[in-house]
Amino acid sequence: MKRLAFAYHPDYLLHAPPFEHPESPERLLAIVERLRTAGLLDRLIPVTPDYAAEEDILAVHGREYLEKLESACRRGDLTLDAEDTYLNRHSYNVALLSAGGAVAGSKAVAEGAADRAFCAIRPPGHHAGREAGMGFCLMNNVAVAAKYLQARHGVGKVFIVDWDVHHGNGTQSVFLEDPSVFFFSVHEHPTFLYPGTGRRWEIGKGKGEGTTLNAPMAPGAGDDEYRLTFEEMLTPAVERFRPEIILVSAGFDAHRDDPLADIQLSDEGFRFLTRRVAELSDAYCGGRMVAVLEGGYEIGSLTSCIEIHIRELLGE
Repeated sequence: MKRLAFAYHPDYLLHAPPFEHPESPERLLAIVERLRTAGLLDRLIPVTPDYAAEEDILAVHGREYLEKLESACRRGDLTLDAEDTYLNRHSYNVALLSAGGAVAGSKAVAEGAADRAFCAIRPPGHHAGREAGMGFCLMNNVAVAAKYLQARHGVGKVFIVDWDVHHGNGTQSVFLEDPSVFFFSVHEHPTFLYPGTGRRWEIGKGKGEGTTLNAPMAPGAGDDEYRLTFEEMLTPAVERFRPEIILVSAGFDAHRDDPLADIQLSDEGFRFLTRRVAELSDAYCGGRMVAVLEGGYEIGSLTSCIEIHIRELLGE
């Protein structure tokens, strides 16, 4: 049985939409209740996040963007640039705390307090680039965690697996020219779904060429197509790169019941994704794996898939 850290903070609920919106505090409330009802919460190692340190945030985001975001929250702006990314007066601090959750989970694994970690955090992060928030995302949590592990724990090579149904354009942009971080994303094809990036020819740039790998999926793709992609693209990429830790941008909106896309993964499909990445982390990273919550907006499928995800991370 693996020791699994669970990073969560009740203040994540303070980032609440001023209008009807799929990314809401109810997502986390439902996740916690599901894990409690299933008897899993008491089996996890609780980790209480703190606000991410300024130097860790600045390793990913520019100071000008952070000041803009903080000012917008203080003014009471309802959105940040794109109308899909809402704000309230708590959002800046909660975004710092969300990045801090990814850091806390990573720290627990890096220091050996846990074998793996699941970070139940929000707002999500993988669309946030160095100078912009978008797609419900304010700060790029998984990118902050990767930079933190490299700067504070001497980790050399980090592999990020992003299986959210939307391409992780922000994460890709942060590490586009960085050969020490491999970014793999499987998502619905950008011709059909936001944010319109993540085509196969996007492979990195400069020294980072070859360390970005995108697997766009046609609408209607499901368990069989994802299984084939993990076997034929992800697995050899991990084998070649030989990472020291695997981070997962764990979105659950590729489920067939989720309303925001047209991918048809089942609960068992998400079991396979989790199990395969865990196997790869066991084979190449000493089992070190940190999953960071991204999307997933249909409460029933979100909570059932996260229960499966947690059980797989525990090694049941």
